[in-house]
Amino acid sequence: MRRLCLLVALTVAAACSPRPGVPGATGPSGAAFPFDWEFRGLDPTGTGTQGLVATTEERATRVGVETLRAGGNAVDAAIAVGFALAVVHPAAGNIGGGGFAVVRMADGETAALDFREMAPMLATQDRFLDQEGKPTDASVTGHLASGVPGTVAGLWELHQRYGSLPWEELIAPAVDLAENGFTVNERLQDGLAALQPRVAEFETTLQVFYPDGQPPRVGSTFRQPMLAETLRLIAAEGKSAFYGGAIANMIVEEMRGGGGLITHEDLRRYVAKWRDPIVFEYRGNTIISISPPSSGGVTVAETLNILEGYNLRELGFNSPEAVHLIAEAFRRAFADRNYHLGDPDYVEMPIDRLISDEYAAELRAGISRNRASPSEQFNRVPVLQEGTNTTHYSVVDSEGSAVSLTYTINSAYGSGVVVARAGFFLNNEMDDFAMRAGYANQYGLIQGEANLVGPGRRMLSAMTPTIVVDPQGQLRMVVGSPGGPRIITAVAQTIINVIDFQMDARTAVDAPRIHHQLLPDAIQIERNGLDQRTISLLEGFGHTVTARRSYFGDVQLIIRASDGTLYGASDPRRQGGRAIGY
Repeated sequence: MRRLCLLVALTVAAACSPRPGVPGATGPSGAAFPFDWEFRGLDPTGTGTQGLVATTEERATRVGVETLRAGGNAVDAAIAVGFALAVVHPAAGNIGGGGFAVVRMADGETAALDFREMAPMLATQDRFLDQEGKPTDASVTGHLASGVPGTVAGLWELHQRYGSLPWEELIAPAVDLAENGFTVNERLQDGLAALQPRVAEFETTLQVFYPDGQPPRVGSTFRQPMLAETLRLIAAEGKSAFYGGAIANMIVEEMRGGGGLITHEDLRRYVAKWRDPIVFEYRGNTIISISPPSSGGVTVAETLNILEGYNLRELGFNSPEAVHLIAEAFRRAFADRNYHLGDPDYVEMPIDRLISDEYAAELRAGISRNRASPSEQFNRVPVLQEGTNTTHYSVVDSEGSAVSLTYTINSAYGSGVVVARAGFFLNNEMDDFAMRAGYANQYGLIQGEANLVGPGRRMLSAMTPTIVVDPQGQLRMVVGSPGGPRIITAVAQTIINVIDFQMDARTAVDAPRIHHQLLPDAIQIERNGLDQRTISLLEGFGHTVTARRSYFGDVQLIIRASDGTLYGASDPRRQGGRAIGY
């Protein structure tokens, strides 16, 4: 049916005349999409006046909506969604990972919460390097790859400060999904099938997720009784169950059995930290985003501050010059990200300068309107080697309070290790450190000394939960995405789509995306995301354009209209997401 709808959409598009001078078909909101672009408004748009939830998994979305209907606020719904995703979306939803949240309450109060994983106190560089000093895969698969999880502490901290419904009520839907099961879809079956060779040596992982030696089949009911019991403990005892009780014992036993580093002391020492959010203006709108140890807010701020000096709308969506300018802004912002940013408790960072208009003007002055800048000109990390699984959700309640929350276990299914008797995956976030300055991690990011692994440090992240307030002081957008470094570029482009190109929620999420992260020195594009004429013109500017087989990100967007109506869109790039309002 989806292919039939696509065929009809393409037939209609082919019959329409494109805007003069703009290659490709004219999509909704005047955006020019290539004729063979797959996503053209075929997925539903959520609408509501009392509240809206957008997540990558419809069952989790419905848990959030029901929490709002039961009288919960946006934070309550975010907590309930977080635990539900830990059950129905084990590739990224988690209690064994960590993340960040940006909150804006109805009275205008804003806050940013850091519940990023932390390196165990026994973590040192030499544990992840071979005899020649090169990084091994120990930071990707197995017990050494895991940092101290922060998700339970983070959701608990959100509840302590802003929650209104009882804690145990917010976890109850997740317990039910784990105990009684849910219907397996293709996304879960395919993901576990791809994972199976990587986890062949992990007995508990095989026991829980491959009970018959194969991943659960599409249409079957998947139950997780061990995880249900773990969630009951957290519901009854709160954060202490995870960091000092029976679950902590299970985690430490798992570490001892597999040669991991997390100890009881590491778990006791872990705290979620309230940070000052990154706040800046873009075309009269106030952007509220996350601060280090996430690089997302700073990098998006630097990018948008540079682009504010150009009339992108006049240039046209995905016109060669607009793509060129956006890529040049990304190139410069990622250069600063890779060199300066790290854990604020350990590293001094010139954040005020990086997000200032004055600095953006300096960078903008070096951008040619028709010539690419070589990345070597900006890179300050010696290149020794060239060489995504996160999830985001957005919530708005009837009072206008909003939560933008991104959390992760890094790769799909994290380290591949499931904690014995507890039933959940542990993260492989140690790979987000620079094991040695100048070596690429699994996402191709080449980072400097500011993000070197060290005991107690929090690894740099690209997560970018963001809230936008309009010039009148009213909530305008809640947005975020998974995708490694492509989180930053996906969020920035979604904001540009709405503010500069005046796209509706569905079009802003569907629109093709580009990516540039300094190194490799190339504009990466999604499959069929740019037409050949635009690619040729960009190459004429001196850019290398690399087409990927995959798509970038999984944006979950809510837009509030001037009359208060909420519109939500879940990204069609990954199966199963849904935005639902009421």
